[in-house]
Amino acid sequence: MTLVFLTNLINHHQIPLADELYLRLGDDYKYISYDNITQELLTGGYDANIQRPYLVNGRENYNFVQELIDNADVVIIGSVPDYLVKTRLDRNKLTFHYSERWFKHFSYHMLSPRYWWYIYKYHFSYRNKKSYMLCASAYTAKDVNRIWCYRHKCYKWGYFTKVDKLDIDLLISNKRAYSVRIVWCARFIKCKHPELVIKLAKKLKQNNYNVKIDMYGSGEMLDDIKQLATSLDVMDVVSFMGNRANEDILRLFRNYHIFIFTSDRNEGWGAVLNEAMSNGCAVVASDEIGSVPYLIEDYKNGLLFKSKSLDSLYQKVETMISDSTLREAISRNAYETMHNLWSPKIAAENLLYLITYINNGSKGKYNIMQGPCSYDY
Repeated sequence: MTLVFLTNLINHHQIPLADELYLRLGDDYKYISYDNITQELLTGGYDANIQRPYLVNGRENYNFVQELIDNADVVIIGSVPDYLVKTRLDRNKLTFHYSERWFKHFSYHMLSPRYWWYIYKYHFSYRNKKSYMLCASAYTAKDVNRIWCYRHKCYKWGYFTKVDKLDIDLLISNKRAYSVRIVWCARFIKCKHPELVIKLAKKLKQNNYNVKIDMYGSGEMLDDIKQLATSLDVMDVVSFMGNRANEDILRLFRNYHIFIFTSDRNEGWGAVLNEAMSNGCAVVASDEIGSVPYLIEDYKNGLLFKSKSLDSLYQKVETMISDSTLREAISRNAYETMHNLWSPKIAAENLLYLITYINNGSKGKYNIMQGPCSYDY
């Protein structure tokens, strides 16, 4: 079986799954990176020199790439123009669209007939073909089903970051030696709501909680957030750590008790959640983030707060700080969720099972009940 994964770029969030698929398929697997990594991503710690035997540069090898797409047994298409897979869809060749939620917010382009013609041409018109949706958000299936696309053809998916084998009990035990440390890691932009972290720090300080909050990242709001921290007198609680390479961030996460994820519904997936859970953090996350309903069960492997609500965020963080038994159980369960259910290895195995199931006419019982490639109607 030949499998082509086609998307806009290659990054550290895609590599672990790609490596697993190459391990299973060898040269029958190709990853087409259609665009170049932007300067913004490079500044944020992305590696511009990724080398893999399965990696193909889409812009430099257009004719070769189109031939790969047309002739592959299976294609998974992400953030690239849909016309690239039109020929294979017309031939009814197995194709998966790989997408975050479609309707994050209202946009005036949705009023354009051209937009809806595009949806019809590349999605709705193939509803009876071998065209399926891999949902990189817990809200994707709802969005596409609302307009009668991919009905009963949606499967849970996402981003699959590296999951190292850890002695999670030892990791948790080592953190008992010091006071609670909280980490936030994102770009300083509006949809990530870094201001909530500063306001949270103010409330924690007012209520005499002995905590430290480290904020990693950069972005257009950074100076304003630093000014807010100064004006609220929490610079003794909050530290601004700048950008770090992804490998460094993963190791650093292991030193923190709590990870807070404050993005709103514009966070399509949020792979940093995978990374925090994989490295033993107890997570407090906004309920509108795309990955959250897939990855977190409230009070089992994370705590959820109402998006954009400081009071809700404070309540859940206070609970996590005050109840060390709950916090440690959540840390352990979070790691086990990623290791046993949402790892790149499991995702690769489940995807190949799904492909075989579809190619066999979807006969018999479908055996994936949870995690990657389970049904999401």
